[in-house]
Amino acid sequence: MENLGGLKRTHKCATLGETNIGQKVTVMGWAQTYRQLGALIFVDLRDISGIVQLSFNEQTRPDVFEKAKSIRNEFVLAATGTVIKRSSPNKNIPTGMIEIDVDTLKILSISQTPPIAVKEDSNVKDELRLKYRYLDLRRPDIQKNIILRHKIAQAAREYLNSNEFLEIETPMLTKSTPEGARDYLVPSRVHPGKFYALPQSPQLYKQLLMMSGMDRYYQIVKCFRDEDLRADRQPEFTQIDTEMSFVEREDVMAMTEGMFKHIFKTVMGMDIQTPFKRIPYDEAMSRYGSDKPDTRFGLELINVSDVVKNSEFKVFSDAVQNGGSVRGINLKGKASSLSRKEIDALVEFVKTYRAKGLAWMSLTAEGVKSSFNKFLTDELIASLSKACDAETGDILLFVADADNVVFDALGALRVHLAKKFDMIEKGTFDLLWVIDFPLFEYDEEEKRYVAKHHPFTAPMDEDIKLLDTDPSKVRAKAYDIVMNGYEVGGGSIRIHTSQMQEIMFEKLGFTQDDAQARFGFLIDALKFGAPPHGGLACGLDRLVMLLAGEDSIRDVIAFPKVQNASELMTNAPDKVDEKQLEELSVAIRMQE
Repeated sequence: MENLGGLKRTHKCATLGETNIGQKVTVMGWAQTYRQLGALIFVDLRDISGIVQLSFNEQTRPDVFEKAKSIRNEFVLAATGTVIKRSSPNKNIPTGMIEIDVDTLKILSISQTPPIAVKEDSNVKDELRLKYRYLDLRRPDIQKNIILRHKIAQAAREYLNSNEFLEIETPMLTKSTPEGARDYLVPSRVHPGKFYALPQSPQLYKQLLMMSGMDRYYQIVKCFRDEDLRADRQPEFTQIDTEMSFVEREDVMAMTEGMFKHIFKTVMGMDIQTPFKRIPYDEAMSRYGSDKPDTRFGLELINVSDVVKNSEFKVFSDAVQNGGSVRGINLKGKASSLSRKEIDALVEFVKTYRAKGLAWMSLTAEGVKSSFNKFLTDELIASLSKACDAETGDILLFVADADNVVFDALGALRVHLAKKFDMIEKGTFDLLWVIDFPLFEYDEEEKRYVAKHHPFTAPMDEDIKLLDTDPSKVRAKAYDIVMNGYEVGGGSIRIHTSQMQEIMFEKLGFTQDDAQARFGFLIDALKFGAPPHGGLACGLDRLVMLLAGEDSIRDVIAFPKVQNASELMTNAPDKVDEKQLEELSVAIRMQE
């Protein structure tokens, strides 16, 4: 194979156009396609900018033509020639009016037949794509996502730099503070038996930076959580992380809205409206069944507990009497659009969210059909119809259970139905804040309160008095930014006194010794004068996924992991030599 030999690229492939006709140019890239038509050979050459057609003429340059006959897909080429007008234009690509009449060809590298097709929207199994990710990354649609990610990160930096934030790096090897997701642990060679943890977030370090007088901090940072994966999660992920001193909740939210507005304008060419709407947590749950509601469509939850609390249908009445609720969704005009088989599938769908079942009532022109028909009276039909604003043609879907189960099941069901019936306008972005979260949630397994967000979130001033009497009613100075039903960022105003931080640890069930062992450095730092401060972390992977219109964050990360947290291309994680384990004072004991 040939080397460049001093040859310099003058243009990227897709930057050429009719204004370059007559110019001598040099392009370099991969052979996308090869076609021979008698005494002419045409090759589509691809680089990160796009495609340009190369032409080889046997009559004018037989030696170059002969060399070009050996080209196959994914060969790496350097070609010099003159830009000419194409005899058969291709209006589907930016360079479709021109081609390069090649007079010098260098074959820089040959390629075996690729195991996956290098083309847009290639219908290849994810496992194969990720095993050969370096080939998958050559696809223009995936490259477009990676470029979009770069532009979003740069726009965030531009905005934060212009607003007096300092980009400061925090450590990757930190102390394990197990509270929440599992840590990834790193054994220390020089401290046998001791471990670092990879950071789940830079939370404590950025708070300490505020106590250090740094005023405004940001970092585009890798974080790590050893948790089960979903389409929008990875074991390692990237945050746009911020923290500000001398602020209240509205200050952080306004700054974040400004950053999103700048990103949308700079990267997407879109003007988004600020301020974003704000929805209290309780309202989000009662209306949408979710603390990350998608409000681009209706299908809001309707509480019919008062209507059915004395019903003879025990599924309904028992749920209310046991402290739960009965709530429903009115799928308007779809009574005839759902077959019995499809309704049965919806029953199974809600069961995956711990619901015991799904009751339904269909209002058809022929009369009322229902899964609880024998318990229906004319009065109950009228009451449910009125409560749900239902009319002929509608179908009502109900879940009866503890509130958290009802919210989970119906919250997921409304999104499922909206997608099924194409109720979501494509290309729209629904941005909102969820505020007034509970400070605590009760963990049934551990039989204690745990922090809804993290133990460093400040309570609402007016709720501090409830810490001793009714912790479940204490609201947090926390806020999540939600886009299209995904949480894309979350933050809070932090506790900034050692006294309140110690109270918080106490309410979470920490002994003084536990709190000192885990977070003594933070408690000590708070004793030396800490400014009121707060911040937010925005998930870069998830934000790029949404702006790119993808369904999985794998398609916006260069080298992602799969469901079991492994990387198929390098086969990580993998075994290591016994000598390495000995140096780390680590022995492996496999679970039976």
